[in-house]
Amino acid sequence: MTTAGNNQGDDFIAIDFETATGNRASICEAGICVVSGGKIAETRSWLVRPQGNRYSYFNIQIHGIRPEDTADAPEFPEVWGEISNYLDACPVLVAHNAAFDMGCIRSALELYLLPKPCINYYCTLRAARHLYTFPCNKLDYLCEQFEIPYGCHHRAGDDAEMCARLFLREMKDDGWRGLDSMDYCRGTL
Repeated sequence: MTTAGNNQGDDFIAIDFETATGNRASICEAGICVVSGGKIAETRSWLVRPQGNRYSYFNIQIHGIRPEDTADAPEFPEVWGEISNYLDACPVLVAHNAAFDMGCIRSALELYLLPKPCINYYCTLRAARHLYTFPCNKLDYLCEQFEIPYGCHHRAGDDAEMCARLFLREMKDDGWRGLDSMDYCRGTL
């Protein structure tokens, strides 16, 4: 058995998006947490100007990001270009409730007519449902159970880092044998 930190397979990028409306292409913040050799290497976030810079009241209540915060922010194609530089080095994504975040990527790529890369992803929500019997599998709840520190929940950079730390814990609890052993929570963008 290989332990985390000794296998190239423990390199990944946790990713999180916040949206301005119910439309998944309305990304208003993107965050990543780069994990290299089983250790947090870098966490970044970008405010993103969604198309038309329109927001719903409901979404603002969740994350606190407002149109004035993104009025001068870059649009998704520019931010995706920066994220893609990280993906070139490590084309493995991890997200909590990956169906949402991968849906954001697919929708935004389609909206801006950008090519869709072939990337594998892993879902910490699916892994948690497979590994644990908690009554709740929300990111903040799971992090609280495992005493994983977090900053501001529903801010993309903080959520990406929380997700990365949770996935490292899940890999350990799964008896880390490499990402192939976690096919139960894997998908392809």
